[in-house]
Amino acid sequence: MAKVGRTLKIGSLLLIGILAGWEFSANSHGQMLVPQELGTGPSKSFFYTAKRFGIPILKASIKIENGSSGQGKFIYKIHASIDSLDYLKFLFRMNNRFVSIVEAETFSPLRYVKEIHQEGLLTKKKNYLQTLIFDHPNKKIVMEIRGEKGNKEIPLSSETYDPLSMFAKYYLKEELHSGQDIQMSIFDGITLRQMVFYSKKGKVKSKIYGEIEAVCLESSTSFSSFEDKEGHIRIWYTQNGEKTPILIELELPVGYIKFELESMERS
Repeated sequence: MAKVGRTLKIGSLLLIGILAGWEFSANSHGQMLVPQELGTGPSKSFFYTAKRFGIPILKASIKIENGSSGQGKFIYKIHASIDSLDYLKFLFRMNNRFVSIVEAETFSPLRYVKEIHQEGLLTKKKNYLQTLIFDHPNKKIVMEIRGEKGNKEIPLSSETYDPLSMFAKYYLKEELHSGQDIQMSIFDGITLRQMVFYSKKGKVKSKIYGEIEAVCLESSTSFSSFEDKEGHIRIWYTQNGEKTPILIELELPVGYIKFELESMERS
């Protein structure tokens, strides 16, 4: 059971952390913590079920909204959530929310907010709200944690993304072809990782599309929670012209988890 608890914890962080677990932003009453000066437009949502050994363990969602700032700039707001299923809540309860605000033209992140609520018999209790401000003119990331005095700053280099802005960039903007090597830095508020993603083609079975041709972004990374042991993440996008993110696979030091796309919504 301890392995299952650790796998749930890391799996959730990786999904959204790399997007996923490798934290949509809400307060304790579920109200969005998005600046009021940001206007919203059309959106698209993806809903996933995470399984281990074929058994559902988590529900996840990603929502991408078009919007504009008070200065008239076009932006995207990417929301994500990860929740434990009811039958697991006596062992592990998770209600994590994240939001990333990015420039629409460059996909450079402006702000990344994560709110973490998780506890249970198999994990330590965590409740915190963290905000990352990407200060591009001054080349720094400012980290704020609610309830803590002072901020922490780290250097901001080019091609540095939060997990959700990276996900949005390769879903909405970049063309994906087999054989690419894509280098970038990803910061989720915990660790700044230098990563290389490799692309490849393959066939994926999907609840929505059946078996379909897809292109995969794959990378290996170390996990501090597992004594820096390595694992892999794979994000599969359809090649039917829609580039739908239909499958996210995590190979962790303690096992394999896959997030399968169950449904999509437009508004």
